[in-house]
Amino acid sequence: MRALKATVLLLLFLCCIRAKKMRWCTVSDPEQRKCAELAKALVAALPPAAVAAYARLSCIRASSTTDCIDKIRANRADVVTLDAGEVYSAVKQFGLVAVAKEIYRDGGCILSVAVVRNSSLDVRSLQGLRSCHSGVKWTAGWSLPIGFLLSRNYLSWSKEHPLSQDVSAFFSASCIPGAGAMAPPLCALCQGQKSYVRQRNYHCETSHSEPFYNGPGALRCLRSGAGDVAFVDHLALESIEESEKEEFRLLCTDGTQAPLNQYRKCNLGRGPGGGTVTRFNFRKIARKFLVTAQMLFGQKGRERQRFQLFNSTLFGENDLLFKDATEKLAVLPDDMDVIQVLGLDYVALLKGLGHEGSSLEDSVIRWCCISYAEQKKCEQWALNIKSDPLVCVKANSMSDCVEKIKRDEVDAVSLDATHTFIAGKCGLVPVVSEYYGQKCIPAEGTTHLETDVLPSVVGVAVAKRASRSIFIGNLGGRRSCHGHMYGPAGWLLPYRHNLSLEHNSSSPCDPNKVYNEVFWKGCLPGSQGNLCKVCMGGTGEAATKRCADNHNERYYGNMGALRCLVGDPSGKSIGDVAFLEQQNLEANILSLSSSGWAEGWKSEDFELLCSDGSRAPLSEWESCNMGVIPPNTVMTRPVLTARVYDFLMKSQETLAANPNSDFKLFESQQYEESDLLFRDATQCLVHTSHMDYRTILGEEFYSHVETVFNCTHSDLLELCGQDVCTIF
Repeated sequence: MRALKATVLLLLFLCCIRAKKMRWCTVSDPEQRKCAELAKALVAALPPAAVAAYARLSCIRASSTTDCIDKIRANRADVVTLDAGEVYSAVKQFGLVAVAKEIYRDGGCILSVAVVRNSSLDVRSLQGLRSCHSGVKWTAGWSLPIGFLLSRNYLSWSKEHPLSQDVSAFFSASCIPGAGAMAPPLCALCQGQKSYVRQRNYHCETSHSEPFYNGPGALRCLRSGAGDVAFVDHLALESIEESEKEEFRLLCTDGTQAPLNQYRKCNLGRGPGGGTVTRFNFRKIARKFLVTAQMLFGQKGRERQRFQLFNSTLFGENDLLFKDATEKLAVLPDDMDVIQVLGLDYVALLKGLGHEGSSLEDSVIRWCCISYAEQKKCEQWALNIKSDPLVCVKANSMSDCVEKIKRDEVDAVSLDATHTFIAGKCGLVPVVSEYYGQKCIPAEGTTHLETDVLPSVVGVAVAKRASRSIFIGNLGGRRSCHGHMYGPAGWLLPYRHNLSLEHNSSSPCDPNKVYNEVFWKGCLPGSQGNLCKVCMGGTGEAATKRCADNHNERYYGNMGALRCLVGDPSGKSIGDVAFLEQQNLEANILSLSSSGWAEGWKSEDFELLCSDGSRAPLSEWESCNMGVIPPNTVMTRPVLTARVYDFLMKSQETLAANPNSDFKLFESQQYEESDLLFRDATQCLVHTSHMDYRTILGEEFYSHVETVFNCTHSDLLELCGQDVCTIF
């Protein structure tokens, strides 16, 4: 009865695509044979009434995966399975659509590994070696390892010519199937048959007829002695016989080696696995075909004894039609964009590597600005430097900058410590950190400061000296001024202290809840409700609604929190306590008068509120503060690290060579603001791209932020937490 029901369902499922011809594109004779066996198995397995639906499955022989894409576009084939890098090109450059994604034992992603036989080799010294790669623009064989080499500055790419040219100069010889048209030297080690007839030329093609094609082929290249290192996905390691595994080692990112079974810890990065593509108008038919084929011949298929969709052993090759390690196919819905299929980080990496060809964006640095004043200062920066062109891109907040960098809409921004944590969780990496306090002394033989000892700042609570009844523990029902949402001094640190004795019982770990419970109203730019009621908004060219999370809000940031404390020039919109950074506090107090904001205020008119309930002069900030804050850090996508660093160092050198210039990178008073683009207390920028963002933040601060965000909702962290490897 159950078998009859399944047959009826299958007939109903197939009725709408009856008599449709399905043409699968193959890239080798073994793949052609497996495809032909699939066609026979369909005829044998389908009920007689449904045979017509798939009896006409045919197999179209092509010379390479590129040839398959051409044939599908020209309606001379219908479907092919490609590496994720090729899927992206097929969709974005050639108008095809992804209809399915391969899912492996541990999800929908693969790890890129560098495999060697020589125990003395090091991932930091690959230059001049012979390399074997699974395929050009492939996730594990090209994009992830080349992205890693660029991010560590082991490989330099000037952008003046194609990346392939610099890669061919980096390795002494290579076999990167598919790279023939890009850079012939990248095919020097390949061994496929050469022919002037395209259909018979297999040398360096993405075809099993090239002996060194795909993961097992790249390992064959290494095993034969042709190459010194092979870049493959971790699934390809299964093709190595158990008796041989001791001969091979993995290269780890820290310069060490590890056995093959340590690939989860020792790899060059993670990216999406393969996918199946077709033409847009054929997508529904292709999906139904894949569902049926998997229902019959997948890992749990009811006709698996007749044919195995994810096994190529009988045909003398690996990974025919699909990867042999595939557990199942995730058939994709109609409305799923390729970015959702492959992931934001991976797509940004591909763009950074020039997968869509060169563009104007490749020759510029796009800096993120969060206000009219920052945009103005950024444009002056662009006019005063001799380096890569600088383009200033507007965003709404620091969080918006992080998202725009992740989406490859901008390239870099300097972030406070809390936003550095968020950016790190979103896959961004450090380039430089701001250096405060003492004068920068460059390392011998260089013009740049090199140090792993990074200066910090402290957060303080400030009240007017005349407000004698205000102290920590007695802030209930007061009006508060906070720099901005997620800011370390204004948002992260204060909630840990007993701000109000009446509100100490619940002790929630969400700062927003604490401030809403403690304060009558306040200004926390980027917040909502009562914590926006003291905010003012912007005027003139910086006009914005009240409580915007940027400098357009006049009570934003350190200067804004101070303005909030003293009130606007008319004496309205005033706060009782301000939470801000100690750095530049006295300079900001002096600027109240010079900017025309409020006359007559001096440093002695303010006092610090200490955590023990006492008060102290501003000069005693070392003993009377809310906590220590790591420095601001410039963050970018991994592939751009070296380029952004070079840009910033050239900027520093140019500006240092012109000390009389009106433009100062670390001054903002001429724009009637403070801390634009960088903190005004910055003396110079120090190289930190060799450090993990967690190291820059320090374990204590990192743990504190992590604890807070474990119980505080963030849309951005939720977006970044979406794992393309596990969502299917």
